[in-house]
Amino acid sequence: MSHPAVDALTPKAMVVLQERPVVPFTTWLAEGLRLCSETGRGLQVVTSPESRITMPLRLVLTGPNSRWVVRADGGHYDGLTGVPLLWDGEAFVVDPRARAYAPNYTTPPAGPVGAQLTLTFRVRHPEGGAIGGAAEQLCRSLTGEAPGGWGTSEPATAVWRLEDLGEMFGSRVSSAIWLTVVGGGAGRPVVGTMLLSQVGDAAEEAVTLVIGYADPRETPVGSLSRVVGALAAEFSLVSCFVQLSPGLTDLTTGPRWVGPAAPIGLAVSGAAPGPPGVPGQRIGDTRSPAMWYALGDGRQQEGWQRYEQLTGYLRVQSS
Repeated sequence: MSHPAVDALTPKAMVVLQERPVVPFTTWLAEGLRLCSETGRGLQVVTSPESRITMPLRLVLTGPNSRWVVRADGGHYDGLTGVPLLWDGEAFVVDPRARAYAPNYTTPPAGPVGAQLTLTFRVRHPEGGAIGGAAEQLCRSLTGEAPGGWGTSEPATAVWRLEDLGEMFGSRVSSAIWLTVVGGGAGRPVVGTMLLSQVGDAAEEAVTLVIGYADPRETPVGSLSRVVGALAAEFSLVSCFVQLSPGLTDLTTGPRWVGPAAPIGLAVSGAAPGPPGVPGQRIGDTRSPAMWYALGDGRQQEGWQRYEQLTGYLRVQSS
């Protein structure tokens, strides 16, 4: 197997060196990831500590055996976790001797840090439903504008039109289609990924949208139950998880610690009232009932305890 973007190929990993300030999920990397999936390899992208990666590439590099490998301090570390790495002859792996994060990872970023609001949701469309409609509605609700473009890699060069997405999905030759989404308005950039697949007679739209805020105080924490409720009223919502994290406003990620994410809320289909301390709020309508469970303000880590309590409760309710 050969590929023009590959710098090293082993039975465990495909290693790609990238020397650029911002590393996107290019067509070459998308093809490399496909080859990795077919052969059971991990995709490992190696950069300098000055590089940043885009949100779609960041999500890709959290997959099995895949890593963002950063060269620094005479060695290597994982750019997303700060864990020191070493080359074992076949792949970059966690250094078992390491007892601390890589020094470069714990160095504060030089520029200002804003906030990134992340919404991860799934909806199902009946035959003839508006593919991409849920992503468009959330973008309009939170930025005032529909997405500007989409593509199968970065940059996303196709102009956003629901008709084109529906036609593309209807003529697909594979079981699922992965897309990037870009847009934004009111000074709030949006970058996302979308996985379109067939689930029985329905088309499923599984989306992660990240919206950047220069001022963390501008994040609309208090209105998110209403925004997600409007989504549930319009579409058959399966679930929607919302969290807030410190991050660069341009939605790229640097190989440095900027602070932890914290949950805001979770919505799921159905009418389960919620466990003690995490009451549910009815959203949607009678055709597609759903519940919204408030977990926190996106800044307090105690919200993760409520998240674990809630997900444990929901697992019992569904069993």
